[in-house]
Amino acid sequence: MAIDEIQDAPVQDPPLDRGAEEEREQEQGQEQGQEQEQGQGGGSGRQGAWSAVRPLLLRVHFYAGILIAPLLFVAAATGLLYALSFQAEKIVYSDELTVAKVGSSALPLGEQVKAAQAAAPKGEVVAVWPGPDAESTTRVIMESPEVGQDRTLTVFVDPYTAEVRGELATSGDALPLRAWLSEFHANLQLGDFGRNYSELAASWLWVVALGGLALWVGRRRSRKAQLVLPERKAPAGRRRTLSWHGTVGLWAVAGLVVLSATGLTWSKYAGENIGQLQDRLGGATPSVSAAVDGGSGAGAGGDEHAGHQIGADGKMIMPPRADVGIDEAVEAARAAGVTESLQITLPAGGKGYVVKERDKQVPVHLDAVAVDPADGRVVDELRFADYPVLAKLTRFGIDVHMGLMFGLVNQLALAALAVGVMFLVFWGYRMWWLRRPTKDRALSVGRPQPRGAWRRLPVTLLLPLAAVVALVGWFVPMLGISLLVFLLVDVALGWVAKRRRAAAAVSA
Repeated sequence: MAIDEIQDAPVQDPPLDRGAEEEREQEQGQEQGQEQEQGQGGGSGRQGAWSAVRPLLLRVHFYAGILIAPLLFVAAATGLLYALSFQAEKIVYSDELTVAKVGSSALPLGEQVKAAQAAAPKGEVVAVWPGPDAESTTRVIMESPEVGQDRTLTVFVDPYTAEVRGELATSGDALPLRAWLSEFHANLQLGDFGRNYSELAASWLWVVALGGLALWVGRRRSRKAQLVLPERKAPAGRRRTLSWHGTVGLWAVAGLVVLSATGLTWSKYAGENIGQLQDRLGGATPSVSAAVDGGSGAGAGGDEHAGHQIGADGKMIMPPRADVGIDEAVEAARAAGVTESLQITLPAGGKGYVVKERDKQVPVHLDAVAVDPADGRVVDELRFADYPVLAKLTRFGIDVHMGLMFGLVNQLALAALAVGVMFLVFWGYRMWWLRRPTKDRALSVGRPQPRGAWRRLPVTLLLPLAAVVALVGWFVPMLGISLLVFLLVDVALGWVAKRRRAAAAVSA
């Protein structure tokens, strides 16, 4: 049976709890008062518009909550695990991350790299991350056939003794536990197909959050404190549940909108549109240029094969390129002001050393320089202060979403938001169940807002609203497609219900 076909039982219902009765009376009184204000012209334009929009907003919030809430719950649960993984990996991988004993001085990075190469001879060193503090090991990042193409092999070296503390397959700065949980949060370990779940959840999260905020703020209440504090002394039932649902949602709405917006930035469909819009607005994230002068060539009037030799197999042997070494490159970068939490990318493909700061915690240090390996000269600089405003906001938003910008406080806030979302979903379904027409049917559920709410909207409001919905649906495709599916299903259920009522009337 469709949701909209659920009718009151022909038998006398058991008495509802007093909280539910008061809640229904309050809603009916609010709707009647708004309708009277609109019909008599005694209310302001704002009140008339709200009385017309509220039923439609209720219906959208209801269906989004019922159908999308499971995805939001899963995203919150997996996000909670990810938020806790930062502290967990410090415990699980303490041997790899920390030194046995802090020494008086660190060995040159070149010696540490040689120790890592000896421990993993099949790997090709692509980057080196010195420890951010005295207790941390140096990470030597390698491309290796021993790990997958989407992973790198990280060798952890004691900077004081060059002892190899361990090897792990990593993804960026994430160790195996956090890398697995990050992918689980993004796609449930289902690959590209699984990313649809997270993009659908992120696409609807801001709609559900802002719609719920409007509904909660627009309610009539006897005390202003009920807006921001739950009614803990209210009778057990739907009223108390709604109170907790509304107040927790109110406190969480800003964080939920930020999570939704930042989550969409690296989604497949909406993320592409966001990236294109950001580029057109001049907010693309810049990068330091690591290209270096490769010497005289054809373009400079010289012989492009000068100095090259042909091997026994007939292939050209490139002459060895001068390299000042990683330690001198780091000294040049430090002299240029790049000093915090360094990440050194080694020369490859005609490019020089790239030395970046990777301290994303406030105050952030994200400057970068490129160093010519031939003479240790800085050939390009990029200061985070010179980033476009949109690029900075994107960087900040993503780092907040990932729990990096404010450290432990950020991670605890993410965990609290995740728990809040899970409770909001639970309370939403509980209210649906408590609002069922009769309480002698345990499996019955509440009825949605009646159809036809959009017909109450004045044309001057309906047309702009439809245009905005169409534009947002195009820009956020998963939202637009799912909303269209909801509408088609709703129309189909309404048509079936109408046919059944007509058939029942004829048979009667």
